[in-house]
Formats: sequence, structure tokens, C-alpha cells
Amino acid sequence: MPAGTVCAVPTILLATDADWILEEIDAALADDSTNVYRVRAGIDVLQAITQLTPDLVIIDEQIGNMGGIATCMAIRNAEGMDAIPITAVLLLLDRAHDVFQVQRCDADGYLVKPLDSLRLRKAANALLAGEAYADPISLGSGDAANLAVQA
Repeated sequence: MPAGTVCAVPTILLATDADWILEEIDAALADDSTNVYRVRAGIDVLQAITQLTPDLVIIDEQIGNMGGIATCMAIRNAEGMDAIPITAVLLLLDRAHDVFQVQRCDADGYLVKPLDSLRLRKAANALLAGEAYADPISLGSGDAANLAVQA
């Protein structure tokens, strides 16, 4: 990086009402060069995007008053009306069989729970780089595939 260049600190917005998910995301992604903010309800995501302008929004599929799929659709609708900036969205799915919903709501990527630091970092890095991310899962079993082969 050339002298005098300012490196932007990525901002991540997490939408979950589950404390364990916040702990997983914070442990895997938060550091001196990344800020993680949380909202507990899907309905609060659009306002948080307006206030924070996050580089990445991570949404739990099962979140209280407005599920992750509906929240992602609300983000895409607001982007289409130029109400918020275009934002990368990562969905945290409960089952591998929910993958089809990612395509329907136009999310940029997904991970299937249970989460782990390696997959979280790979997904976040891909989406922050402007790429899509599909969790290497086995649809037959719903389990994460052997990542050693994928890496």
C-alpha cells in the first residue's frame, strides 16, 4: 500500500436475536481492522444500514419479528428504490435445504449452521471482495462438506 493511503475499516452489521451467533461472529470476524454491530430484529436492519453504511450485512434466518429471508428481500427492495446503498448480504441458514431461498431473496452468500471461524472468515472475505459465497455443503446430509478438500 502506498504511503499516505488510508485503509477503510470494514463494517459488518449482524442481525440476530441469538447471543451465541453474535459470539461466533465476533470471535471470527471482529478485530482492530473490522467493526461488528448488531441489531436484534429484522425490522431494524434498514435503519441500521442507513446509519452505519455497512460493507456486509449478516442475517440469521430465524430472527424474531422478521425472518432473514424477508429482511434480505426488504434490503433488496430498498436498494432498488435508492433508499439505501447496495450492500453485500450473507444469510445464516438453519438447514441445507433452505438454500433455494437464498436465490429467491437475492442474497450474495450463505452459510449453513453450525458455524465455524474458518467458513465465516472465508465467506466474509469473499463478500467484502465483491464475490458471491456458497457454503460447501452436502445437500443430502445437510452437513458441511470436508473443507480440507475445498481449501
